[in-house]
Parts: sequence; structure tokens; C-alpha cells
Amino acid sequence: MLLPLGSGIIYVVGALLLKRAADLGGDVWRTVRACNFTTAALFVPMILLGGTVRPAHDFWQPALAAALFVTGQVLSLLALNIGDVSVATPVLGVKIPLVALLTTVLLGERIGAGLWAAAMLSSVAIALLNFSRAHPHQRIGLTILLATLAAMAYALFDVLVQKWSPAWGAGRFLPIMMTFVAVYSLGLRPFGEERRRLRVKPNPQSSVWLAGGAACLGVQASLFVSSIAVFGQAAVANVLYSSRGLWSVVGVWLAGHWFANREQDHGARVLAWRLIGAALLMAAILIVLSGARS
Repeated sequence: MLLPLGSGIIYVVGALLLKRAADLGGDVWRTVRACNFTTAALFVPMILLGGTVRPAHDFWQPALAAALFVTGQVLSLLALNIGDVSVATPVLGVKIPLVALLTTVLLGERIGAGLWAAAMLSSVAIALLNFSRAHPHQRIGLTILLATLAAMAYALFDVLVQKWSPAWGAGRFLPIMMTFVAVYSLGLRPFGEERRRLRVKPNPQSSVWLAGGAACLGVQASLFVSSIAVFGQAAVANVLYSSRGLWSVVGVWLAGHWFANREQDHGARVLAWRLIGAALLMAAILIVLSGARS
């Protein structure tokens, strides 16, 4: 339980750091590569957990899981890059009912009424976040869309890690999977007009914030994914991990100025609505958690 809880807090710090890097001119592709290379390096010591390397025809399993991880990473960082931390992070909480649903479909675990209640609360929370439009453009809607798609990719990733890790052992499946992630990340490059724009040398300050954010995301990923691979119970782990939705709003409200975050400029009313939305997500978390314990 401590691993996913700690991961949620570390994620919020990393998100604020990466948001600052983006504000200083950092591009999302460079950010994804830095985060994934760092995460892959942090997974190497997990070889000590032991396991068995499966035959070559089973390597599609870590390869597919890695593809889902990279997809979720790109979509979530795009959401953070164009939108607000206090919107993108709570929306990622819809991963909770998605994980429970996929656990039922792919692993044969029973789904209860509490999960559907949690899904309804999550939907209402997203509506509240979308209603609180702080800008005259539609970026909140796009932020919610990207974060939701990221949640879907991450949810399938989590369930497949729980499904496939026992046969490999956490000490083999996770390092091999993250090696695929690093390889995939080599191809994540800007193209077209964005490529020409990014030929300019990155802001040195952006690189410092990026390094800190990549380290935080790497640590939280290693803690969270290893908790699922070793202990299973992806649904319960996600319930605890999604507390990051509440911590993101509180963090922006109380400490956003430390990161030169401008979300406080939206006013107390906007952040209050977002806090209500995050609180509803937390209520959904408690419902799912109580169901998991029963």
C-alpha cells in the first residue's frame, strides 16, 4: 500500500517540474525520451528480484506492455504540456474503474456495484473540471481528452503487467519490458514544422527542470509498477495511486509558486471547482477501496 501511495505524491512533484520545463520551452518529445531512459535505468536493479526468461515467442508480451507504457507516457505529457496540472492529473484518475473493468475481463475477477458507483463519480468529477473553464480557448477539453486516452493506455498496461509478470518473474519481465520502452523512445522525434522550430538550442533552465521531473517520474514508475508485478492487485494499487488527483490540486494551490506555476492566477473559484472534482475522484477511490477489502 505504501508503494502506490508514495508514487502518487512523487508523481505530482514530477508533473510540476515537467510543467515548468515545458513553460521554459522544453518540447514533449525530448521530455518523453528523458523520462523513459531514466525509468529504464531505474528498472535495471530489479533483476535482483529473480525470475525466468521466457522463450523468444513470448517476448511479444513485454513488447506490447512497453508500447502501452510509451503511449500513455506521450499522451499524459502532451496533456501536461498544453494544459494545467490541476486538470490533467485528476482526470488520469479515471484509470481506477478502467483497471477494475479490465481486471474483470482479462483476469476473470468479479466486478461489483461499488465500481460502477465509482465510475459515475469519476464522470461527474470530469464534468466539473471541464465546466471550470479558465481560458477563452478549448484547451481544457483537449487536456481532458488526452489525459483520458492516457488513462486507458495505462490501465491496460497495469492489468497486463499483473497478468504476465508471474510467469516471467518481476526481475525478468520488468527490466525486459523497460528495455523495449527505451528502444521505442529512440524513435520519438519531432517532425515537420515542429522539428524546424526545435532546432534552436534548448533553454538551459528547461534542462534542469526536465532532469528533476524525469527523475521523479522514473522513481514513481519503478515503485508503482513493481508493486503490481510483485504483489498483484492492480485495482487496489490504482485506487491508492490515484490520490495524486487530490495532491495535484492541493500542490498547485499551496506550492505552485515555487515552480513558477501560473494556475493560481485562475482564481480561487476555479481551483475550488477543481478541488471539488478531485474530491469526488477521492470518494470514488474510497468506494473502490472499501469494495476491495470486503
